[in-house]
Amino acid sequence: MSSTTTEEIQFRNPFGDENAPSAPSSNGSKSPPSLSSTQARNSARNSLVIQRSDDSARFIASNENSISEEKHRFRSYKLVGEYQQPWILDKRLHRTRINNYIVWGFIALGFLLSAWICFSTIKKIPKTKYCLVLSDDFQTIDPTIWNQEVQIGGFGTGSFDWTTTDSKNTYTDNKGLHIVPTLTNETTNISNQQIFDGYSPNLTRAGGDGSCTGNTTVACAVRSNATTGSIVPPKTIKYSRIEVKATLPQDDWLWPAIWMMSQASVYGPWPASGEIDILESRGNGVGYPGEGCDYSASTLHWGPTPKTDAYWRSLGDKHLTRDDYSSGVHTFGLEWSKDYIFTYLDSRLNQVLYWNFKGDRTLWQRGYFSQQTENSTLLVDPWSQTGNTNTPFAQPFYLILNVAVGGQTGWFQDGKGSKPWLDKSPNAGSDFYKKVDQWYPTWGPGDERGMTVKSVKIWQEGACG
Repeated sequence: MSSTTTEEIQFRNPFGDENAPSAPSSNGSKSPPSLSSTQARNSARNSLVIQRSDDSARFIASNENSISEEKHRFRSYKLVGEYQQPWILDKRLHRTRINNYIVWGFIALGFLLSAWICFSTIKKIPKTKYCLVLSDDFQTIDPTIWNQEVQIGGFGTGSFDWTTTDSKNTYTDNKGLHIVPTLTNETTNISNQQIFDGYSPNLTRAGGDGSCTGNTTVACAVRSNATTGSIVPPKTIKYSRIEVKATLPQDDWLWPAIWMMSQASVYGPWPASGEIDILESRGNGVGYPGEGCDYSASTLHWGPTPKTDAYWRSLGDKHLTRDDYSSGVHTFGLEWSKDYIFTYLDSRLNQVLYWNFKGDRTLWQRGYFSQQTENSTLLVDPWSQTGNTNTPFAQPFYLILNVAVGGQTGWFQDGKGSKPWLDKSPNAGSDFYKKVDQWYPTWGPGDERGMTVKSVKIWQEGACG
């Protein structure tokens, strides 16, 4: 059995009280150092006993557990008992409390006001019964549902397009219906030289190929610079709900539109018989100063003559933030009854335009047309025989899907965004085409160009059956 030696080594804290210099005595000499109780505890706490053996060594701390617990005991600095609170008597504290009450009161009022606005908005949305009469997701262009327009006159807008039945301009795939503009010299035998030399295709039945769906010479025999597509359903509808899901173009000077016209000009030429624009936009980029592809508008056109069109009284619009209408599919909706017309974007709660026909004032009175003259002649009320407050929007309309190229009605404002033509110029079309090298590169390839319609749904007002 091996022998074990034990030695005790005492470690002292060099910063302890026992190493502090002693205070001098009254006779000037230093008193000998003595250990106080605190020093004794520190000495004991800093003492270690080392046991050494032939095969092991152990360190045993000699400080007691009670001392360790005392060292780590939590002591609160919270005031207890009675103590002075001078701030209670400070009048400024009272004013601060009143200010807090005011702030919280306004916050509560804001919540109540928001709740009231939401409730009143939801309450005024009509709960009308509708019956689904058309649902088309464009697996193909069904000729029993849609007619393809063939015209050159720009449908009264002075646009620079020729609507065709060419499969390059209107076709379907798994994304839906594509309405894609192409250059005339890309899809026809007409050359650039013929376009600039004044070549005019004749689509009339008298002397032309008879393909025109218009009923005027202007609509069927005009020079064109670009071809595009326009389709309309052969059936008309009155008092309905319509939803068109579509992706709009981001191509300079394109004018996508989803709109409605009256089947018959019952009250006279446009706009006396009315027009409903569910959607209009522009293909120019978001930086276009005249509002580009992040902008959409809904409008009602009505008035006794084109010059007195009161569209500006019934116009609504929407701007997208951090996005534009070319980046995804959006729902463009219309709800139309004898009491109101409203359009919406993506949801019925997100109204774009609301126009109310309730009351006893006719559109003639609401447009103040009796106070206007044209060519020094008083205007005549074209709707007086009906006595209805919603005339001319009380007759069947049909739906139109189209993409126009340019225009001369002010939709693209002169002098904005390097517009290459002037609306009043007699050579607006050729001026536009002369700048083809500037705007054509902005037109995307294939079906990235133009408007893609995913689906169209139409509901008739009233219960089914």
